[in-house]
Amino acid sequence: MRGWPLRVAGLPAWLRHYRRDQALRDGVAGLVVTVLLVPQSLAYAMLAGLPPHVGMYASMLPLLAYAWLGSSMTLAVGPVAVAALMTASALTPLAAPGSSEYLVLAVLLALLGGMQLLVLGLLRLGFVANLLSHPVISGFVSGSALLIAIGQLKPLLGIGANGHTALELAASLLAKISHIEPATAAVGSVAVVLLWGSRRLLPRGLAAAGLAPQSADLLAKLAPMAVVLLSVLAVSVGELDARHGVAVVGNIPQGLPSLRLPWPTLEQVKLLFVPAFVIAIVGFVESVSVAQSLAIKRGERIDPDAELRGLGAGNLASALSGGFPVTGGFARSGVNFAAGAQTPMAGVISAALMALVLLGLTGLFAKLPLAVLAATIIMAVLNLVDLETPRHAWRYDRSDALAWAGTALGVLALGVEAGIVIGIALSAGVFLWRASRPHVAVLGRVPGTEHFRNEQRFAVETPPRVLLLRVDENLFFANIAAVLDRVQLELDHRPGTRHLVLVLSSVSHVDLTALEALQRLHLELQRRGVDLHLAEVKGPVLDRLERSAWLPLLARSPFVSAHAAVQSLAA
Repeated sequence: MRGWPLRVAGLPAWLRHYRRDQALRDGVAGLVVTVLLVPQSLAYAMLAGLPPHVGMYASMLPLLAYAWLGSSMTLAVGPVAVAALMTASALTPLAAPGSSEYLVLAVLLALLGGMQLLVLGLLRLGFVANLLSHPVISGFVSGSALLIAIGQLKPLLGIGANGHTALELAASLLAKISHIEPATAAVGSVAVVLLWGSRRLLPRGLAAAGLAPQSADLLAKLAPMAVVLLSVLAVSVGELDARHGVAVVGNIPQGLPSLRLPWPTLEQVKLLFVPAFVIAIVGFVESVSVAQSLAIKRGERIDPDAELRGLGAGNLASALSGGFPVTGGFARSGVNFAAGAQTPMAGVISAALMALVLLGLTGLFAKLPLAVLAATIIMAVLNLVDLETPRHAWRYDRSDALAWAGTALGVLALGVEAGIVIGIALSAGVFLWRASRPHVAVLGRVPGTEHFRNEQRFAVETPPRVLLLRVDENLFFANIAAVLDRVQLELDHRPGTRHLVLVLSSVSHVDLTALEALQRLHLELQRRGVDLHLAEVKGPVLDRLERSAWLPLLARSPFVSAHAAVQSLAA
């Protein structure tokens, strides 16, 4: 169908070409996501140590900001479990959860993170999404999910436990297990059972009743709202809060948040700059992963730079409306996609519906038990525990499995910040360990061809006076010593060698330390009566070598191929 005449300068491309047939699908998706978003926003605000209504504040303007600048058609931006946990972890040492100072710091955390993401986006640094490996992100999210689940046993059972790590929380819970509040535990347990049943059994039941599998799965994902409403009804009818001490959300301020942007002091910037950056980067990586997985299903494209700008603007919008750090959520984005969202207009509609809830429906949630919110969080985060990645990594590359386990255990044993630092350190350590032990192959000619292959993998012919070594890694300070050791070993095994040819087809960079080491090797080989040669040098590497005074000192110019080197030197 022909697009509406929305050709105003500055509008995003999806809005300029918006079609009538997209509007109905976006409207349905926006409504469906809002049904899921209301309980999640309340729950994740509580997880972050904030009043529940703050989660609703963070679920409106960020959707509008992302719709304007983001690149995903189906990503749903708002409060998420991991960002909420990281917010609580960063702010709890600085202020009492729920206090006015704590709320201000949460807003500043979103403000600083948004500014950092926006600057990275303007500088087109979207490649930072590739700096954290998938095993590290998976381990971090899995460890955080388990930490969140353990922490939510406190409100689920009505126990006043405390602690920042999984070990501390578990010890505190066990020490106070006798203080369980029976009514609270009953409400929470029933909610867990209902949510589990809706996830495991409801889709099959609806499908057996004749509903399409996709529709059955979508309805099952909306079960948290039904559980919320049932729990509110049960508390109201049975007066469980007054008679049995079941803790409830309480009065939620009605009306839209006031728009104001507190400016941080220099001291606050010092305290929050690094935590804000870590939350922002982790959220960005997680969000881009979700956006890309959904975009692939429709043949769409994600622009990481636009994602930086969209999420940065979303966090600034959250700060403006009194919210806390936000990012793209896996569960909501999946529901948005399954509900048929075509464009970010679904998010705009969801934000408008959330505003209507704040204007007139907040009273519905005053009797909402905190135990039910805890159950909602537990069931949501357990879905984030990824056991497939470590299993696959163990079979394919155990160093990646180690990175996953180290990150997850670091989060559980030492806390969120320590976990992500351990994960990054393990990733960097694994990378440097691999790079410092480069694969070096002795090459020979495949009989009857001009192809040269590893003598350990192929039946090849090796020329008697020429030794060809292929280095399968860039040459830099961390690995050049290992390469030279291998050179010396092979020369000792072949005392008749008169020509050493380094085949650099896999080398894209030679740093200064490696260059100086090659110069020393050249001098040592000359004393042994061996000429050093280069072959298959890539253009950029050759350009840099030509700027040094060493290349002209070699006996021959670099050979275009290993075949050319052998033809010339073995003659």
